[in-house]
Amino acid sequence: MEPDTAARPLDHVERAHLRSPGDASHVMYRYDAAPEFAGLLERFWIPVWCVPPGREAPQHVLQYPVTLLVVSGDYARFYGVVPGLSTTTLTGDGWAVGVMCAPAAGALVTRGSVAPYTDRSVDLADVLGVDGERLTARVRAAMAPDPTSPAAHRTAMEAFGDALRPLLPVDAEGELVNRVVAFVEGDREVTRVAQVCAEFGLSERALQRLVRRRLGLTPKWLIQRRRLQEAAERLRGRGTTLAEVSALLGYADQPHFSRDFTRVTGMTPGAFAARYAG
Repeated sequence: MEPDTAARPLDHVERAHLRSPGDASHVMYRYDAAPEFAGLLERFWIPVWCVPPGREAPQHVLQYPVTLLVVSGDYARFYGVVPGLSTTTLTGDGWAVGVMCAPAAGALVTRGSVAPYTDRSVDLADVLGVDGERLTARVRAAMAPDPTSPAAHRTAMEAFGDALRPLLPVDAEGELVNRVVAFVEGDREVTRVAQVCAEFGLSERALQRLVRRRLGLTPKWLIQRRRLQEAAERLRGRGTTLAEVSALLGYADQPHFSRDFTRVTGMTPGAFAARYAG
């Protein structure tokens, strides 16, 4: 797979990563998870960075409603979902190998509700035990000689696969939450929780319990996050007005959209467009 260096339209992966134009701090490699992990793992990302001494390169992400497992040379962590804007600051030279789980996976990794992990991370060994320690050692051994090597990437991803394969098959409730998230993310017309309830034949209370247990979130958050990710994607283009974006995403008015966007990103839509438009 080629590194993410060429300018091209944003896709459903890139729209979550609010990368500033001209940010040359890192190269990003992305790989789909192997088909055997369908429903459990979605994709791997491997950033390799080089930041000059005395400088920092903050990376901002509107995270998807999924948990993450990340191993670097300095840390190995399991991340719950960050409800607001997730920020990682790159310094010096380094690398990381991360896997974006499917919505079902978090509760399988933690062997219980994901809610206690919302907006926080823990060491991989805290959730995977000795398998987490073994995974960390294998990834570091593979990546240390040359973190840009495709062979190193394959070996690191195989290590993740070996550690997470025992979680298969995905349970029925996990399959359900995968479908719920796919429905919300795949249809711009979904703007109310009642629509999700009707699609899956669930009461609002049952849907809330499901999403809370498996994702640590609320159904309303799922809808808002998809809308804000798409808003961020469109604001990074040219020639789209704020009124057009808010109307396209189903907001009742532009001020409502602006309040939601500013609360999560810390920037007004206008300021965001001025900073991030490519």
